[in-house]
Amino acid sequence: MTASSINASTRYINKGVTKCYWVPTIADIDAPTRVELDAGTDLSNEVQEIEGWLVASESVETPDLGRTFTASIPGSTSADDSSITMYADIGGTDARDLMPRGTNGFVVWMDGGDVAGRTMDVFPVRVGSVGKNRSVDDDPASLTINYNITSEPSENVAIPA
Repeated sequence: MTASSINASTRYINKGVTKCYWVPTIADIDAPTRVELDAGTDLSNEVQEIEGWLVASESVETPDLGRTFTASIPGSTSADDSSITMYADIGGTDARDLMPRGTNGFVVWMDGGDVAGRTMDVFPVRVGSVGKNRSVDDDPASLTINYNITSEPSENVAIPA
């Protein structure tokens, strides 16, 4: 007997597919409503760079006297502080207005696009800082918004119709 194969994935790149929303209020992060998502702001067309947004697990060693191999089990999970670099507007009408330092809200990642039935990750956050990136090179003006993840994110939540 042969082991069954994992389903073949439909491969894609994030550009042009993934959606990133800033949502000010979500009552239940395990089941955001379409009304709550539609009340948010689609940041996707202004996102230049992304850092973080990864939930990771610590490993806890579980040695015992009966063997020389030290096994481990999953420990606490955490998400490092994360950031989104966005384009700056010459007049200042940009992400600074939407997400000033200290603002609480939710960053929602829809990796397969905003398509009902696909999945999204919902990160409860507080804006820690909004830094202005300056350069003497031919780089577009941008802002790096740093987010503190304030509680456990909800992963692989079904996107509502």
